[in-house]
Amino acid sequence: MSTTDTTTRVRATPRQWAGLAVLMLPVLLVSIDNTVLSFALPHIARDLLPSAAAQLWIVDAYPLALAGLLVAMGNLGDRYGRRRLLMIGASGFGVVSLFAAFAPDATSLIAARVLLGVFGAMIMPATLSLLRSLFLDRRQRRLAIAIWATGFSAGSAIGPIVGGVLLEHYWWGSTFLIAIPVLLPLLVLAPILIKDSKDPSPGPFDLPSILLSMATLAPIVYAIKEVATEGFGVLPIALTLVGLTAGTLFVRRLSRQANPMLDMQLFRAPAFSGAVIVNLVSVISLVGLLFFLTQHLQLVLGLDPLEAALQLLPGTVVIIAAGLLVVPVVRFVRPGFIMAFGLTLSLVAYASIAIIGSDSTVLSLVIAFCVLGAGIGAAETLSNDLIISSVPPAKAGAASAVSETAYEVGAVLGTAVLGSILAASYRTSIVIPDGVGSSDAAAARETLGGAVEVSEGLPAALGDRLLESARAAFDSGVVATSWVAVALMAVAIAVTLITLRKVRG
Repeated sequence: MSTTDTTTRVRATPRQWAGLAVLMLPVLLVSIDNTVLSFALPHIARDLLPSAAAQLWIVDAYPLALAGLLVAMGNLGDRYGRRRLLMIGASGFGVVSLFAAFAPDATSLIAARVLLGVFGAMIMPATLSLLRSLFLDRRQRRLAIAIWATGFSAGSAIGPIVGGVLLEHYWWGSTFLIAIPVLLPLLVLAPILIKDSKDPSPGPFDLPSILLSMATLAPIVYAIKEVATEGFGVLPIALTLVGLTAGTLFVRRLSRQANPMLDMQLFRAPAFSGAVIVNLVSVISLVGLLFFLTQHLQLVLGLDPLEAALQLLPGTVVIIAAGLLVVPVVRFVRPGFIMAFGLTLSLVAYASIAIIGSDSTVLSLVIAFCVLGAGIGAAETLSNDLIISSVPPAKAGAASAVSETAYEVGAVLGTAVLGSILAASYRTSIVIPDGVGSSDAAAARETLGGAVEVSEGLPAALGDRLLESARAAFDSGVVATSWVAVALMAVAIAVTLITLRKVRG
């Protein structure tokens, strides 16, 4: 497949750039929703009393539903109109956000997060594929994709900041209400500024393939969570086998179809498959770090939500700057080398956290996040650019869906894998002092937030001993998790250099 267009001389007008600004609204919202609950989790834990597994599901239900439905929704957008699907998704997202804000219990909140994922899956493929139709000039499109990808990465980093600011003044449900003022301008301006587009020969709406894609992801993620909370057993093994079997059937089914919902031949192109891997690993790195960094700043170092949120601001600025500055650099340096360097920065950030361990200070964590942010900003911009430019314009929806699926699967795995390793390490490391009741001990073993809550109701000396043990256990889990992330980054760097070394910018 060619990575260039025959329409490179068609320059965008101010109308197209205004359309990009409108498309950035849902991008920021959906990516913010991936991480906005980071600071809200302790407050949700106090109000709704979720178990450790339920707490992980509150975080992961949203990106899991997104990941499972993105390919299907991308296909629907190709068939019935990408702008039309964007409008439906935005409307549904706003309504469900209202329900989530006032969820009375953990089960209701998880259900709302699932529905947000369903409507979010309608939004995301449409934004990237509509961007492809807005910008026909290759260099202008690269800049537009850089802005889009930077908004996506920055939105994930901004999520905790927004959450921290809101929680300083309002209850945890306010983190969901931000959808309303963001989506209203989209619903008004998108029909004016953005033309609808379709694939002239879309693949079939393949319900069995959609079910198989979800049957691949959900059991595997659930198995990871089960291992983290209950340890290895028959159930997680069975769930993993179900997921792997469904994944095999999914690939075989699509490979046999003449015009499949997702063209598996796309993955034969090194630029496409390598960029998808970089996209996936970059998000695992970012979301995994945010998952424990936000808790460490609040529950270990004792910062309030707003103070903790402000510590993430420098890293967020670095993500934005790196995503934009990499655009002129890629004209002179091959994208594979830049993306490998970006992943190396992530490796360095995680290694520094693992080495410093319990001696981590606010400053050391801020620096580590800035280093990781520089790498993620560059890698995300170039990976999305390669993914969308490696396919014909008619397949933009499918390619966008793959890009978004990699992002959302990365968000799920960042929490499910790294978060589950942290949870398992915490549970095995915490030492409950004598004198703590059985129910309080069980709550303290579940999460660090639970231990903090229990300690507040104990006599001062006993509460201090429990809190000291819980914080030490959490820090040991952070160290173990960081070394796992270092190994993951090392493998990803090698894969990037192998698959993308010959791809030119």
